[in-house]
Amino acid sequence: MYKNLAATLVAACFFLPAVRAQTTPKSTEPIKAGFVYVSPITEAGWTRQHDEGRKAVERALGQQVKTTFVADVAEGADAERVIRDLAQQGHQIIFTPSFGYMEPTLKVAKEFPNVKFESVTGFKTAPNVAASNARYYEGRYLAGIAAGRMTQSNVAGYVAGFPIPEVLQGINAFTLGMRSVNPQATVKVVWLNAWFDPPKEREAAMALFNQDVDVIAFHTGSTAVMAAAQERGKMAIAYHSDMRKIGPDAQIIAVTHQWGDYYTARVKAALAGSWKSGSVWGGVKDGMVRVGDFGPKVPKGVQDEIGAKQKAVGTGKLLPFAGPITDNEGKLVLPAGQTLSDTQILNMNYLVQGVQGRVSR
Repeated sequence: MYKNLAATLVAACFFLPAVRAQTTPKSTEPIKAGFVYVSPITEAGWTRQHDEGRKAVERALGQQVKTTFVADVAEGADAERVIRDLAQQGHQIIFTPSFGYMEPTLKVAKEFPNVKFESVTGFKTAPNVAASNARYYEGRYLAGIAAGRMTQSNVAGYVAGFPIPEVLQGINAFTLGMRSVNPQATVKVVWLNAWFDPPKEREAAMALFNQDVDVIAFHTGSTAVMAAAQERGKMAIAYHSDMRKIGPDAQIIAVTHQWGDYYTARVKAALAGSWKSGSVWGGVKDGMVRVGDFGPKVPKGVQDEIGAKQKAVGTGKLLPFAGPITDNEGKLVLPAGQTLSDTQILNMNYLVQGVQGRVSR
């Protein structure tokens, strides 16, 4: 996850298509792959999805790989220590999936030039540091369409972590998707300035439910918002993982992140000696983001509509950030007939029309 406004510099990064096939590993020695997680491994959420990616590597490579993970590692000095420990222990490739791990990863990478590092959600690269991220906003747009079809109050809530471009992209895409089928819909945002704080996440959700919100989305790392929606008899958009076990009645749809193929391809490349640094920003087309896992309240017609539009996003026929786009202060951001460039998306610093709230600084 991102953690600070330095992410606005992401536009300087050059993004390549998501990595797919790689050379089949030839080495007989197992490769040691390390993973560092920013929160505990819970039953669903950000860290769970990355751990599922680690498990996918094990399934794909079997005895050719040995994986290690360290969970609940704070960004900053703790992360640097853990990453260095993994490198010293002989791990040949280390995955660091949190934006706040980017600088510690780069620092340690200079000390271990023969180790490969994967900075997930980071944007800076080095000869032995690759960067990767997903176009989460594509899934958010599709989830917004589902929310727009399902809401009765026309008021959605959004529990948000930090006001950085990735989160703003998600809020804006969700709102644009919702209003594409329900022009009267509005979205109320609560900022937490935290990625993983279940009590605060729950409190924010409950506060939103008291403000006519009947469907809620979130950009945080736990299942607390989904659990709150289930408790209150409201509807929610799952994020990172399918959360129907937590909200069997509440979940409308899940926006999930699929890291298994990417992680497997990168470990295979490291094992085969073909690993190269680079940057990936993959989306629906690349299999890194998907929506689905519909809850029982969602009519088949809505499910079919979302399925068709997901295919359109994957082929590039449907672009979430197509004009006209106006911000929530009335300023025209993008005229009709135009679409935002990757640079503009990566530097997003505003909220679109329909969002009630401000970009917390």
